[in-house]
Amino acid sequence: MDAKTAFFYLFSAVLLFAAFRVITARNPVHAVLNLILAFSQAAAIWLLLKAEFLGIALVLVYLGAVMVLFLFVVMMLDINIDTVRKGFWRHFPLAAFIGALVAFEMGAVLMTGFRGMEEPKALAVVVDAAGKVIPYSNTKELGKLLYTEYLYPIEIAAVILLVAMIAAIALTLRHRKDSKAVSPSQQIRVRASDRLKIVKMDAVQKAVAPAAPQAEPTTEEKK
Repeated sequence: MDAKTAFFYLFSAVLLFAAFRVITARNPVHAVLNLILAFSQAAAIWLLLKAEFLGIALVLVYLGAVMVLFLFVVMMLDINIDTVRKGFWRHFPLAAFIGALVAFEMGAVLMTGFRGMEEPKALAVVVDAAGKVIPYSNTKELGKLLYTEYLYPIEIAAVILLVAMIAAIALTLRHRKDSKAVSPSQQIRVRASDRLKIVKMDAVQKAVAPAAPQAEPTTEEKK
């Protein structure tokens, strides 16, 4: 067994253990942390399979954004664990049956698909006119494939995600009465008469006459 195969089995074992702990952990924070561990091991397996783009995308998108968001949401919510686990064993037989059925279907599809596949062939070496080997990049080839043959599906998926994001913001937006947020539209429509009002008031006390200036002493008086 070479080092690559050993690392593959190591990452796979940790991935399966972390995935099992996700559904068995009693604390939601621990479940999210185990899910982060599972995604990191999956990214390592992608790197072993020389799919660098997928591994890095898994780390940046899921570990760097989605899982951190889940962790903050779970930590901010005051989740009552006893209430969540109430009725767990009552629904456990149905959940176990559905899980076993999904696992059986996935295994059947994978075994049937791999049975008719041929052994992977070595990648042909591309040589230029000078006889130098041109390096092959999985990320470059994947980018060419996505933005040439699958350009329209990528754009449609991007529009759908944008609409979903706008809909989520619109559905969760709530106007609070005690909010001190500033409305730019109201600031633009404001007039001087709305902000400043001059009021004339009668004087309560009469103005005091200024005192007469005293005469300066003469030279003889100073002596």
